Amino acid sequence: MEIDIREYLAPLRKWWWMIVVTTLIAAVASFFATRQQVPVYRSYTRLAIGNYLESTDVSNNDFSTTRQLATAYVEIANQPGFSRDAAQALGLESLPRDIDIRQVNDTNFVDITVTDTDPIRSMAVAGELARQLSLRTPAGQESEDTEFVKGLLTDYQTKIEDTQEQIAAKEEEIGELISARDISVATGELNTLENNLQNLTQRYTDLLSLTQEGATNSVQIVDPATEGTLVNSNSIISVITAAGIGFVLSASAAYLLEYLDDTVKTPDQIMKLGDIPTLAGIAFMDSDDDSKLITVNDPRSPTSEAYRVLRTAIQFSVVDKKNSILLMTSGVPAEGKSTTAGNLAIVLAQAGNNVLLLDGDLRRPSQHEIFNLPNKRGVTSLLLKLNVDDSEIEVRNLVEDTVQPTQVEGLQIMACGPIPPNPSELLGSTKMRRLLEVLNNQYDFIIVDSPPVLSVTDAAVLSALAGTTLVVVRANKSRKGEFKQVVERLEDVNANLAGAVLNSLKSGSEGHNFYYYYKDPYYTYGDDAGKDADEPKSKLRKRFLRGQEAVQS
Repeated sequence: MEIDIREYLAPLRKWWWMIVVTTLIAAVASFFATRQQVPVYRSYTRLAIGNYLESTDVSNNDFSTTRQLATAYVEIANQPGFSRDAAQALGLESLPRDIDIRQVNDTNFVDITVTDTDPIRSMAVAGELARQLSLRTPAGQESEDTEFVKGLLTDYQTKIEDTQEQIAAKEEEIGELISARDISVATGELNTLENNLQNLTQRYTDLLSLTQEGATNSVQIVDPATEGTLVNSNSIISVITAAGIGFVLSASAAYLLEYLDDTVKTPDQIMKLGDIPTLAGIAFMDSDDDSKLITVNDPRSPTSEAYRVLRTAIQFSVVDKKNSILLMTSGVPAEGKSTTAGNLAIVLAQAGNNVLLLDGDLRRPSQHEIFNLPNKRGVTSLLLKLNVDDSEIEVRNLVEDTVQPTQVEGLQIMACGPIPPNPSELLGSTKMRRLLEVLNNQYDFIIVDSPPVLSVTDAAVLSALAGTTLVVVRANKSRKGEFKQVVERLEDVNANLAGAVLNSLKSGSEGHNFYYYYKDPYYTYGDDAGKDADEPKSKLRKRFLRGQEAVQS
């Protein structure tokens, strides 16, 4: 099974304008939003919990302890009271809202990041937060005991230095002695000095652990805060990202709209749904009466040529067939079957055929309105007078009294007549069969405008009597499910379904582009290419109506 990439890209081609507009709006909005943003600055400082970085003897226990302390200090720093103390110390009512204090990857490092609109203030806040965290440590709290310990540390440091000098002098003295007794005495004195040095060093270390420099839960500034640096707004990246998001959302919306839109749009869809060809594509026409008979109003237009394309397809489909009755129907009302039937009858007559347009819609007839004819007599009045046993000559006489001529040579109209109470029974009667048999022998083509298939059973009844059946499908309105039902119902009564007519194609649609590729002024369309075609459409329509009135009179 071949995959047609064009089918998958069809929603993007159809909704390209929405995608372009959405993408541009997203990009422009992002551009102006980034331009109006106030510049922000970021200051950063890193703290280390403990002093093992400066120690030569570090154990695993030191690493574990300082990591746990770092977690505890981060919790302290994220408390509201911590920020209030820092703000009060700086003389601020409140700190910037964008402050991030976190532990670095489960280590003993703590990062403080401050983002603010003022680079100096961001640096000051980061530095003060670091100082406040240091004040929360036992070693950071100054007291009289702390000063006393510092004094003892100074004394011990002096004694250690004196002892180290005495040991050096004693070692030099031992090197100059000769007597064994003197060497033994001096060695004993050296051992005593070394023991004293060891004791002094241990006491010094114990006292040092009570200070900021030696405590395990101390806070050291590894990377001090500096003046805040401008945060890169990445405006170009923001614009590109916004445009990308806009494109993705609009493209998704296009596919969603196509998924929700369950209407027939292209000849390919008609073939897939009903397995019947599309014989012609007819462009969209306004709903006013002046534009319905475009083959009269504007015979050189591409739409008129499309009806001639349909005429050619019909002529090939009924060649060598004894039944020349052509039924024109649709799924539901307002799909353009009556307009299509009227224009097809005109172009068939213009090709030299003897054509009868029979209004078989006995519920909502419209052909008399399209051709501006009276509806006092028609199919229903004829069937009341007709007897099944009447000869063909008698039936033809009734037909001559009923049909109405038009200004188009070779085209006659049989209107509906008075609307009956039982249309289905009347259309399925033996009288109707007899009438169609006579008409089939009398005319080259009989175009029957029938009611919609899904509304009533009339179309199914008539399709069983017709030689050829055409289904009119209105692009972007006829539902796929309804079209499938139409084909199934007509097949159930063994109707000879020749194809479909894709109606109301709008410029730019896929179906329109498929059919209306010929707009070169080189073309002159068919037998209507005369000087009257250059007249305004309204004038042509008035001339046609005056001709109809003259024929009736």
